[in-house]
Amino acid sequence: MTIDFKTQKGIFLQIADNICREIVEGKLTIGERIPSVRDLAAEYEVNRNTILRTYQILSDDGVIENQRGIGSFVTHQAVEIIQNRQRAEFFSNDLPEFIKKVKLLGIKEKDLGELMGVIG
Repeated sequence: MTIDFKTQKGIFLQIADNICREIVEGKLTIGERIPSVRDLAAEYEVNRNTILRTYQILSDDGVIENQRGIGSFVTHQAVEIIQNRQRAEFFSNDLPEFIKKVKLLGIKEKDLGELMGVIG
């Protein structure tokens, strides 16, 4: 898990993205306890308040839930919430840039056929 300190995106958001990636990839499963604030802060070498902010965002989004005195856990709807958000971001940010680049480079439909085969 890496943090890019040079990017415009806040550290707490990058950590949230990493946790979401782990959930979607199945490294963190539904109902699983996520690392404590203290442990994750030590792992990323950041202030605990940064992790608290990360966990608050994930909790507000419904990705994790805090059980007072026990810890934070991945919710049953976490994967669906994350995928829906990432799809929306893809269609509003990444896809328009991809289409712009395809047009700029003069890539034709037949050239994209192989790509569509890879996607499935």
